[in-house]
Amino acid sequence: MKQFSLNIRGSLREFSRPLVMGILNVTPDSFYSGSRALESGSASPCGVSAVEEMAARLLAEGADIIDVGGCSTRPGSASVGEEEESRRVRLGVEAVRRLSSQVMVSVDTFRSGVARRSVLEWGADMINDISAGLMDREMIVSVADLKVPYIMMHTRGTPDTMGSLTDYPLGVVAGVASELRQRVVEATMAGVADIIVDPGFGFAKTVSQNYELMAGLDELDALLDHKPMLVGISRKSMVYKPLGLTPADSLPGTMALDTVAIHKGAAVLRVHDVAACRQAVDVMELLMENKTSRS
Repeated sequence: MKQFSLNIRGSLREFSRPLVMGILNVTPDSFYSGSRALESGSASPCGVSAVEEMAARLLAEGADIIDVGGCSTRPGSASVGEEEESRRVRLGVEAVRRLSSQVMVSVDTFRSGVARRSVLEWGADMINDISAGLMDREMIVSVADLKVPYIMMHTRGTPDTMGSLTDYPLGVVAGVASELRQRVVEATMAGVADIIVDPGFGFAKTVSQNYELMAGLDELDALLDHKPMLVGISRKSMVYKPLGLTPADSLPGTMALDTVAIHKGAAVLRVHDVAACRQAVDVMELLMENKTSRS
């Protein structure tokens, strides 16, 4: 994996191995039930909320980044209002910050208002936007003002409509590269300095297109000028549907694809299962060290 750097709270941090981003969904309706931190009526014997409990587990397993989401964006999901999303995101970010001042915190939102409050008031370090600024035209300007890293994901339409927007006349790799490159140019011109690109597996892509995209990940990397790339395929339908499984059964398939993504140069892996992913990163690093020593 190539080295990359991110400006985190005014400090330039260099990375030479893939980062593991743990998913903390403060939602009742995310597609994988194991990722939902339901705060109401749930507490441990010590009185620690379910949100904090899940955050503690992600930290203990070695997450480099914790990605807090307060509004499910799975295909076909119904959106919640900004006030409710803000309440959930604040709960998640503040829970993480009570446990660690050092771990990087990302907020998964397409709303500029939530992004601003997350960084300015609650302690988030970066913004992860599934729409790359298309769902809220103030988002890119807001991120530029906040001077935080911006994860820009490729999608089309909304969670309600994306399933019907899967026509890529030149192929999915070329189509995603072209559309995502336009968004990167706009963000760069607005003054966003640190950009991470995300091909958007499962968003406006069929199952076969998802696999075509994974197979062409190195080609996509070149078409996007080798910007750091986030890959998020954890327990998604591209893994479990072709195998006749459920999200709960799909960890082995997920790890197979995450390993491919590491081999093809992914900089960040967004996952539900941090410990398993860290092990895959460690093993791939050992493999590359051995390859280097033999050359």
